[in-house]
Amino acid sequence: MTTSNHSFTESTSCHFSHFGLIVTGRGEREHLPKLFRSLIATGICTFKVIRFIGQRGPIISPKRKLKMVGSGKIIPDRDEQEIGLPARRYLNADQCHLVVLVDDLEHDRRAQAQQVFDRYRLALDTMLTDDQKRRAAVHFLVNMLEAYYFADARAVNAVLDLDPPLEDYQGDVETITHPKADLKRLYPGFREVDDGGKILDRIDVEHVLSRPDTCAWLRALFAWCVKVLERNLSYESLSLSERYRLCDGKLSDITRAQLDNL
Repeated sequence: MTTSNHSFTESTSCHFSHFGLIVTGRGEREHLPKLFRSLIATGICTFKVIRFIGQRGPIISPKRKLKMVGSGKIIPDRDEQEIGLPARRYLNADQCHLVVLVDDLEHDRRAQAQQVFDRYRLALDTMLTDDQKRRAAVHFLVNMLEAYYFADARAVNAVLDLDPPLEDYQGDVETITHPKADLKRLYPGFREVDDGGKILDRIDVEHVLSRPDTCAWLRALFAWCVKVLERNLSYESLSLSERYRLCDGKLSDITRAQLDNL
């Protein structure tokens, strides 16, 4: 692997970027790359799941913290083995590899968002070089992947054939408390993996992000990916920022900070 003291954007000339996804959900493990279809369609990137892990919560137990300090550990062994090492291996393979850890941030975990983000980020930062840290990000689907289905009713109706048909959610879908449960109430036979995969085959992320006052967490995820493609590949002609309302749309206060590190 070629090493450099320059920043990622200065040192790398990639005509094709590979985004490796570390995911925590069953539906995401099978189908999350489909969420990025519009980016993949540009012909300059690909997305694939490289690791499935369980969800992590903040480490708040004083006893557990003391045990880690006493053993000289910065992060738990589990985080090292399941997050840090897989990310490092993938990033070591090629300078045009990126890693994105994507977790659901369910309603009952929203108050812990910063602490959960910090745990994931620490697992990456502890195991990666400075260059690799810039090529890795942590993002959240809020309150879970299924929330975004409600922003593109056309995709849901095409798969579930609802009667009466579903209409686009009028508010911010990232405020829906239990989107998966809501889908099951609308369609009792809803299958998270099978039906969810078919919906993701049809979902239009540009439509989901077309309202700048909604979907701050999802937009921050796309903003990070787009910044890689536009700045690092000098591919401004794609006008991806306009397509996802990145210039005037809301971004998560927690995850947006990673944009400055590219």
